[in-house]
Amino acid sequence: MNNRKNDHPQGGPLFRVFTGLAFFAAGTVFGQTPPDRDLSLRKISLFSSGVGYFEHSGTVEDNGEIAIPFNLEAVNDALKSLVIHDPGSGDLAPSVLYASETTLARTLKSLSVDLSENPGIARILDSLKGAELELRAPASMRGRVLGVEFRSTQNPRNPEQQDREPWLSILTAQGIQTLALREISSFSFTDPVIQADLERALDLIMASRGNNTRNLTALLPGSGRRQVGLSYIIPSPVWKVSYRLDLNQDQPVFQGWAIVDNDSDTDWNEVELSLVTGRPVSFIQNLYAPYYLTRPVLPLAIAGIAQARSYAPGFDRNDAAAFDHQEFAEEADMEVMKDSRSRAVPAPAQRSSASVLSSRPVNAAQGQAAGYQFSFTIKRPVSLPRQQSAMFPMVGGPIQAEKILVLDGMRARQGQTNPAISAELTNTTGMKLPAGPITVFDGGTYGGDSLIEFFPENEKRLISYGDDLSVIAQASLAQTSEVNSVVVAEGIMTITRKVSYIWNYLVKNTHKDDKTLIIEHPITAGTVLKTGQAFSERTDALYRFRMTLPADKELAYTVTEETPLSERIELSRFTVANYLGYTSNTEIPEHVRNVLGEAMRLKRRAEDAKSSLTNLEARRTRLESDQDRVRRNLEAAGNETQQGMDYLRRMTEIDREIDSLNTRIESAQTQVRESQREYEQYLSSLSLR
Repeated sequence: MNNRKNDHPQGGPLFRVFTGLAFFAAGTVFGQTPPDRDLSLRKISLFSSGVGYFEHSGTVEDNGEIAIPFNLEAVNDALKSLVIHDPGSGDLAPSVLYASETTLARTLKSLSVDLSENPGIARILDSLKGAELELRAPASMRGRVLGVEFRSTQNPRNPEQQDREPWLSILTAQGIQTLALREISSFSFTDPVIQADLERALDLIMASRGNNTRNLTALLPGSGRRQVGLSYIIPSPVWKVSYRLDLNQDQPVFQGWAIVDNDSDTDWNEVELSLVTGRPVSFIQNLYAPYYLTRPVLPLAIAGIAQARSYAPGFDRNDAAAFDHQEFAEEADMEVMKDSRSRAVPAPAQRSSASVLSSRPVNAAQGQAAGYQFSFTIKRPVSLPRQQSAMFPMVGGPIQAEKILVLDGMRARQGQTNPAISAELTNTTGMKLPAGPITVFDGGTYGGDSLIEFFPENEKRLISYGDDLSVIAQASLAQTSEVNSVVVAEGIMTITRKVSYIWNYLVKNTHKDDKTLIIEHPITAGTVLKTGQAFSERTDALYRFRMTLPADKELAYTVTEETPLSERIELSRFTVANYLGYTSNTEIPEHVRNVLGEAMRLKRRAEDAKSSLTNLEARRTRLESDQDRVRRNLEAAGNETQQGMDYLRRMTEIDREIDSLNTRIESAQTQVRESQREYEQYLSSLSLR
């Protein structure tokens, strides 16, 4: 008989196969026959998403059971992903049994002795009223439990303090006996059911103490000896990668190592190990704990009871019309009651003889390989002891690499800086390489560290591992604006300008050797490169310009970005000063300036007419004010006095002057309307492109 401990890796160790009948309780599988053989761990795939795929295989004979222990934190993933491969099961599908998260508490509560809340002896005895006991206190007696009460007693150590002591009351053949629990030296229950439940509760509590594992039992119905397999996904440490790059040789050498952790309690013995890189969707869903929905409570759909009613005295049959009316009313009431009952008690639905769900398997889906991830499979089987980590060679060999300098344009804008010592790698390894650190060896020694993101095959990638202090650089900006076109149509002038951002890079090389330099120039939002200027590479955020940096010299390099700027102007809102500014701007084409000059002349004429009208109206306002003042003086002096006659003459002169001004104002108003109409018609008729 194989008595080896059933160790497991975070949920999946070497599984034991049991044959014959077994029963499941408290998360442990007990078999009536010894295990046939181990289901050995054959294959492991570790993913960069924090999960691992574990695959076991072995043999089973006839109806088999496989106990699969998992760590508690892995049960949800196991329930989500467990796959059983048993080609010999035929039409009988495998099934999986397990204790739910609430199994222990519910099982303890279901026993006649409830130990779920860690009660004391007094509470246990009080909960078993009516149970028969055999006890020694110190004399032996037998009786049925009446209950437990607490009495106040004096503390022997502190007379001023009162203690509460439990006392047991039992019904014996001699009557009711009461005794303190401290006087009872031993007791037992005569009912074998209670005694068995007590022992089972204690067994359950002992089995669950410090146990962080949960068993899933796979039931494999079938006949004969056959090969079976199990696979599942559970949380696992993320595998890591580190690289080395040797630039000392004529042909650079690249090497990658995978770092793997076996944090389980099982040794990995000769397993096929695959390391998968990618970004799959991965999540945890709480499938282990029972989940209950809150449902509404509706009233029962029953007929109810008839309402109580009283009857008034009847009429003689002399009034036939009244009787007929009463009879009609009673029939109507009966119809209402009949209809009410028919609504309250629905007819029973007919039950179908067919099952709601078919028990036969249905090929509803077809699986296929995930082609957008990349797997590294270690060529030789891997052995790794439990709670140990290891490094395995993943990739190695020559790689295409070129040493260069990379100037960060953003840093150069902020002041004097040094370009980064870098290398341009081309992935010629034939593998998709995951992200990781690179230790670079250069000049016969350690050169520095670098990081690289996911690196597909045949793609180029820059890495930097230091600053070149022998090269300094800085950048400055100049900005220009140039009018490209002016369009005038329907009183709107649209001016399109070309704004240029001229970045001047100055790089000084104090080293004796020529160097290859890449300037990473940040892209200015909304701009394009000047026509004819080319870049070697472009990303979403920057251009890369490659050039040779001469030895012991300075290099000036200019990057020009251009963007169009459009300005829409309503000419009707222009003042004479606005027109004057545009007609004197030599960036505006001459024929447009001439048109704007004519518009300025008409605008000035309209404004002069408005000014003349305003002056005339102001003068009339002053005369009307004088006229009002003279009229009040005339009323005060009277018409017969000399002063009154002077006021009267003055009134006459003002009237004649106001009449003359009214005539001139009417003419000026006409002039304003005509000049404004002429100006507006001129603007609306303009069409220049």
